[in-house]
Amino acid sequence: MGFDSLSSLQFSDPAWLWLLAVPGGLLVLWVRQFAARRRDARRLSHERRVPVRERFPVFGDGLFSLGLILASAFVIVALAGPGMVVSLVRKGGVDLVILLDGSASMHVRDVTADRWQRSVRFLRVLGDSMQWESDRIALTLFARIAAPQVRLTTDPNTFFFFLDHLDRASPFPLEDDTSWDTNSELAIHWGLRVIEKDEEIRGRSSNAPLFVLVSDGQSWSGEVEASLVRARARGVPVVTVGVGTLSGGLIPEGTPVPGAPPQPRIRSSLDRASLRQIATASGGMYYELDRDSDVAIASRIISDARRRVVTLPPEPRMETMYWQALALAGLLALAGALTLRDRGALVLLAAAGGLTLVALASMLR
Repeated sequence: MGFDSLSSLQFSDPAWLWLLAVPGGLLVLWVRQFAARRRDARRLSHERRVPVRERFPVFGDGLFSLGLILASAFVIVALAGPGMVVSLVRKGGVDLVILLDGSASMHVRDVTADRWQRSVRFLRVLGDSMQWESDRIALTLFARIAAPQVRLTTDPNTFFFFLDHLDRASPFPLEDDTSWDTNSELAIHWGLRVIEKDEEIRGRSSNAPLFVLVSDGQSWSGEVEASLVRARARGVPVVTVGVGTLSGGLIPEGTPVPGAPPQPRIRSSLDRASLRQIATASGGMYYELDRDSDVAIASRIISDARRRVVTLPPEPRMETMYWQALALAGLLALAGALTLRDRGALVLLAAAGGLTLVALASMLR
């Protein structure tokens, strides 16, 4: 441990440190006794004449008392709550704002179940691919109108709770006039509102924002282009995820209104061109479900977003060294005990160590 490490050593309860005067005084006495022992050994080796050369142990049982003195010092240090201040390099996460199309065309069954349920299954995979410690996610549904569901959160339970309830059917019923439109412009507008509201509450985030628009397309217009200009100004690209097929299918009929004339069935197909145009105009990418696995698409979306994450200044953090100090105290006491030659003292020491372990185990329960 160098001087830089010692300078970063801190104590959460330094009032205990004054007790170090006790093992410090005992250490001074031990040094004096050791010096006196060595003087006596040298004097006896010169003055006494015996047939066999006497050998005096350098320390004798003194190592046991030295081990106990040093062990008690480290116990006091542990009580003072030692810790090392370290700097951690932080990296921001990703803020994904999901814009999920819930218009009437999402009821078409040209994919497994229908486009709506297929989209919800993909969002589950996208949620499983996130790192929830720093990554956040929000969810907004849209058709002709937009309906924000989840604001930016790091809680996966909130996100998956909403997906569990949305998996059954779109909240925009076919009988509702607001279902018969795909207003991507309003969806992007409300996505920006989600980010702005989060900044009002929590301040500006260091995470990299990204819109993920899941739709079957059929939505390019001048209003969409205007909303993309605002998104680019905020540095938020739009990743589009297409759901459906080019052959398409018929939009299911809603509950018929009594006395109303029958309405012609409308055919809907994936508008790949408009979704690509949205992604290109915003600086994002276009993906298409079932052209690649959901896991691969989710991984690419998140990895592309992470490339835009900014490394934050190092954050100081205290790493506690309580257990390390206790472990060192135990090792010193054990090392000293191994030098004992008196069996009676060893038995008493083993009994005291066992009682100490029982007391510690009962305290840690």
